[in-house]
Amino acid sequence: MNNNEFLVTGGTGTLGSRVVERLRSAGLEPRVLSHSGRPGTIRGDLRTGEGLREAVRGADTIVHAASSPFRKMHQTDVEGTQRLLDAAHRAGVLHLVYISIVGIDRARSFPYYRVKLETEKVVEDSKLPHTILRATQFQDLVLLAIRILARLPVVPVPRGLLVQPIDVGEVADRMVELALSGPGGRVPDIGGPKVRTVEDMVRAYLKVTERRKKTVPFPLPGETARAIRGGALTCPENRCGEIGWEEFLHGEMGRQQKPTLGRRRDHAKGGQV
Repeated sequence: MNNNEFLVTGGTGTLGSRVVERLRSAGLEPRVLSHSGRPGTIRGDLRTGEGLREAVRGADTIVHAASSPFRKMHQTDVEGTQRLLDAAHRAGVLHLVYISIVGIDRARSFPYYRVKLETEKVVEDSKLPHTILRATQFQDLVLLAIRILARLPVVPVPRGLLVQPIDVGEVADRMVELALSGPGGRVPDIGGPKVRTVEDMVRAYLKVTERRKKTVPFPLPGETARAIRGGALTCPENRCGEIGWEEFLHGEMGRQQKPTLGRRRDHAKGGQV
């Protein structure tokens, strides 16, 4: 049994919640720092430093999964991570595990990738022993984007964009493995089982969900798009994931259908819907 005290930042988010689940499955009870303030979490804000001192007190290892890709990126990711590191150093934390993104140094024209790269540098320059893992795109987040596109009568798809989506649960497994080990610096990247085009993934989504819609590929201009078409966000040499895109989609459909079936049974019994 590992006697370390763990803190997971962003512990109610896409990745952080999975990390928390896996630590609990290993018999550990991590603290959870979350901006949401949900029950059972420590309310905190990387942008202001709120809750950080309380969260890091007594912690041995921090899994840093909190991020803000859409708003106040620099304040949250760069400045907020510096605040977290300073608080952790004062509290005597022994190890910080940070999640980053494959290829951010090759596609730094994209603002969020520049921010993540700068955050990596903040972690590397800190006095805190650390581990940095870069992963490819989470299948959950790719699905979110595709669902938005698929709402349209005709589905526009950027042509030639190469991605290597990975199951977020598999990333969480690796993060926990690293958290239970000693600091490793920058460790090898991890990616999903296959490099695919976004066009191919959209077609697969439409097929699995049985939607008869036409896709219209279009050229996406700009430096970031060129980098992605060149494979900047992939690591085919490090195919660590086992759950493919179609398998993931079928799993998502199964999870969505279960509550519906349950509600139908309740309705048939005269229960509330």
